[in-house]
Amino acid sequence: MPSLTQKELMALDDQLNQEQLLVKKFRSYASTAQDGQLRMLCEQQAKRHKQHYDTLMGYLY
Repeated sequence: MPSLTQKELMALDDQLNQEQLLVKKFRSYASTAQDGQLRMLCEQQAKRHKQHYDTLMGYLY
């Protein structure tokens, strides 16, 4: 795999931070949601952003 430039690494770091924040937010929303469908949607979104995070981390290895 070719080396990433400093600019690419910074963009990747920013995106990783955003995905991590979204996972935390959606998990928090799911834990406080009263409606079952809303809770499930938030859990799905948390899982989706965790997958995005994991995919992005794969670019570092």
